[in-house]
Amino acid sequence: MPDRRPVPFRGGGFNPTPRRALPWIVFAAVIALWQAASSTGLLPALFLPSPLAVAKALQALWSDGTLVVHVTASLKRIVPGWLIGTAAGLAVGLAMGIFSAARAAGIPIVSALFPIPKIALLPLLILWFGIGEPSKIATIALGVFFPTTIAAYSACDSVPRNLIRMAQSFGLPPLDIVRKVILPGAMPGILAGFRISASVALLLVVAAEMIGAEHGIGAFVLTAGNLMQTDQLLAGVVMLSVLGLLIAWGLGALERRLLRWR
Repeated sequence: MPDRRPVPFRGGGFNPTPRRALPWIVFAAVIALWQAASSTGLLPALFLPSPLAVAKALQALWSDGTLVVHVTASLKRIVPGWLIGTAAGLAVGLAMGIFSAARAAGIPIVSALFPIPKIALLPLLILWFGIGEPSKIATIALGVFFPTTIAAYSACDSVPRNLIRMAQSFGLPPLDIVRKVILPGAMPGILAGFRISASVALLLVVAAEMIGAEHGIGAFVLTAGNLMQTDQLLAGVVMLSVLGLLIAWGLGALERRLLRWR
């Protein structure tokens, strides 16, 4: 009798295996090495403060309310700017992905304007909207608009055509095809664009606050750098990192909710 052994399953599809402990181990190892290098004098405190010094600076900023003031000021600019830019980018990107006329008219304009650094337009936006909050929100919205537009257009364009043709062959109205075929198929690409646009919003709010703001994480980091308060400067960087992680966590929860069908 031949040896009959079960054939191992090979259809995993490159699904990522959860490694919940590994990120924390790597993070703890990096912090421990950083602290050890600072304690032994390999890293001068002026150039790179120790994690303990940064933690103490964060605690002091939290205790006197400075942390809340700056984070709140930045969020008041990020949230409306991201929402406005995302809504406009989705509308234009979906139109470009669905309608041929919108695609023909939109691709040259988006391709020409997308490479322009949006922070370079801040002086012009200040002339239009004033030195206050509207110019900063407009800068963030403009920076978010283009990656969202490109993500939405590319996601619609990548929906398999055979699914659309099959829906047409069954006589589905165009609106139902968009709602039941194109939008679900494009949703992973659109949500990936949300992650990119959220990072762009963080970058732009810091740059805008460094140019003309009294409060905000960017203004705080700029002031700490000018005063050579490197522990507070890194505390501001940690604020940005935590804010970015929270935004990524929120978008990940949204993605899991909207893509349960996968």
